[in-house]
Order: sequence, then structure tokens, then C-alpha cells
Amino acid sequence: MEKIDRKPFQGVVNIIRFNWHFYVIAVLLLVLLGCFSEYLFLQVACWLLAGSVLLSLTASWYIYDRSALYSLHWLDDLVTSPGKQLMNVHAGFDETSYLLLQKYPESKLTVFDFYDPVKHTEVSIERARRVYAAYPGTQTITTANIPVATASADMILVFMAAHEIRDEAERNIFFRELRRSLQSQGRIVVVEHLRDIRNFMAYNLGFLHFFSRSTWQRTFLAAGLDMVSEIKITPFLSAFLLEKNGMAS
Repeated sequence: MEKIDRKPFQGVVNIIRFNWHFYVIAVLLLVLLGCFSEYLFLQVACWLLAGSVLLSLTASWYIYDRSALYSLHWLDDLVTSPGKQLMNVHAGFDETSYLLLQKYPESKLTVFDFYDPVKHTEVSIERARRVYAAYPGTQTITTANIPVATASADMILVFMAAHEIRDEAERNIFFRELRRSLQSQGRIVVVEHLRDIRNFMAYNLGFLHFFSRSTWQRTFLAAGLDMVSEIKITPFLSAFLLEKNGMAS
């Protein structure tokens, strides 16, 4: 199967490409503030805005282009073997399926896309879907129904996708479906930014698009999943390792 290599600056270019409206607004604000630069407080506001945009792009470059995120080596710290049945579940933008296939060629990879434009209204995903073709054989699903047999998956990866489920009840249902799909000794790996001080410093109010660690812990617990461990892929990005607890299915 075709191997897709990441290009230099691909991550930060995609962020600008898929969220260009934010940067257009930022440029217009900078121009507007510049028109009144004789006022000191507007000069300060202009520098703060420019600095915030530059900082967020620098952080994104580090995370998505400079770090080892897409090498998937960090998975070795969480799971010794993915098993035979591997699931990748995403929210309309899939950057990991080809990488998983390359890393685990002996596993059978099944890819699911739960993106629903009515429920999950992030415009950047719509733009990404127009640019990147889906992984061959990707199945469109709902968050309430993953069409696999109960206890059939050895490992499930949810890579920076679950936060797109903004409704807590829907998110709980989704994770219960993941639990149902998981075999008794299986593992779920969830990768997410957190709503914490580091992501606030990097993304300013954009960090509100992420959920806090306590929110994720509440979601996992409600779904009957234990958080076995958490590792930091970068200071801004966490990977949670989950397994079934004793809750009845």
C-alpha cells in the first residue's frame, strides 16, 4: 500500500490552511490596531496579538513537525504488542492509519470515521476532508454504534479526535462503545491536548477547545475504563492508556 511521507512544515501549514479564517481575522485586527498606533495601549495590544499568533504557530510547528509525534515510537512506551485486531477511530481527518500500517504490518487494521457534520461542526475538519483522501476501506460510523463484534479489538487508537465530541453524554456513549469493542486484555490509546496551563500559554483561548484531564478521567470512568497510564508525547500532548475495569458490559 502507498506510503505517505510527511513534508517539512506540513503540520503548521495544515493548521493555517484549515483554520485560515482565524489568521485573516488576526491580520485584520493587527492592521486596525496599527492604524491607531499612536495610543500606547493599542501598541501593547498589537504586540500581544502578534506574539500570541507567533507563539501558537511555533508551538504547533514543534508538536506537529519537529517532535516524534508521527514516528509513533511513543506507542512502544504504552503497548508491547498491538495484537492481531487493530482499530483506528478518527473524526474525519486521518493522519495515522498509514503510519499504523507501517508500524504494525502483521496486524489487521480497521479504520472508522465518526465525523457527523451536524453534531461535530468544526470547519477545519470539513476543509481537511476536501484536501486529504480517506484511508482505503474507511467505514463511516456514528459515535453510538461501532459495527464490530463485542470484544473483538486488541488495540484501539483514538488520535486527537475524541474532543470533537463536545456533548458529554455522547462522549460517554462513544467510549462505552469502544469498551464493548475491546477484548478483555485489550488496550485503548487516546491522544489529546489538555485544557491546562501549557496549552493556554501556547494557544491562548484556543485551549478551551480541549478538555481537562479531570474531564477525560470522568469520561473514562463513566464508560467503565481505567486509565492505566499517561505519557507526555510533548509537553502539550498526552497519551492515555486505558483498559476495561470490572464494570459489567
